[in-house]
Amino acid sequence: MQQERIDWPDGAKMALSIVVNVEEGSEMTVVRGDRGMEPVDELGIHIKSPIRNYGNESNYLYGIKAGAPRIVKLLKEYEILASWTVAAMSLENHPEIAQAIVELGHEPVSHGYRWVHQFKMDEEQERDFIRRAVTSIEETVGVRPYGWLSRYFHTDNTRRLLIEEGFDYHMDDYSGDIPFWDKDTVAGTPIVIVPYQLDSNDMKMWTDPAMTPQQWLEYAKRNFDQIYREGEDGNPKMMSLGLHLRIIGRPGRIWAFEEFLKYVRSKKDVWVTSRHQIAQHLAQVDPL
Repeated sequence: MQQERIDWPDGAKMALSIVVNVEEGSEMTVVRGDRGMEPVDELGIHIKSPIRNYGNESNYLYGIKAGAPRIVKLLKEYEILASWTVAAMSLENHPEIAQAIVELGHEPVSHGYRWVHQFKMDEEQERDFIRRAVTSIEETVGVRPYGWLSRYFHTDNTRRLLIEEGFDYHMDDYSGDIPFWDKDTVAGTPIVIVPYQLDSNDMKMWTDPAMTPQQWLEYAKRNFDQIYREGEDGNPKMMSLGLHLRIIGRPGRIWAFEEFLKYVRSKKDVWVTSRHQIAQHLAQVDPL
């Protein structure tokens, strides 16, 4: 069976996409009119009562105050081009994160107007949700997003609406390790799919707090090694590494991210790039 592959620029053996998720400042809370709160991070406590959870709000705020500066510092130090999947309201509430994205010259990707479940929306609600996200991110970062990542699920309408609103690619896919065209959209217009992966995401240390940073690092390096080896064998692919300000930004975890970046920079012929550049590259090497 032939492996999937894509030729990267300058003969790179693999592409690496670092994705920094920004959800803090748009999570569910009764203060924003929600019926309840987010589950308490790392405790897994689900409280359905319509009360305000000040403690959990401060746990999210940690990502802004303490986690983000650590992550930004490493991205600068190791000259990493990242894609920031941002909930638009998060940047409205924390403009310092928007400014960091601008100063780094990185790509904002829309993670929705808010970090909420858009799959519950009807078509008009979802269209407005997408448009509000684009307008807001363009105002805070100075450029519009060209990629989209939903909170877990999308609808039958999502890709058509993204095409209508001028998006170049969609991330809600976990089917492989190379970008591809979705030519079967109901809009009749193809859109690039840049797959995301959950197995190497730092969220694993949230859903399973017993997972140590050392285990996460080892898994990420094994993932990298396999993709790199397949590139050496003539089957180039891409790797995604998902991060969260309030998770990897903790003092007991940030070292693992730095060790991964050191490892990446010790290898030759790795294209560390944004997801938009990956989508644009596909359009060049596999034009419609």
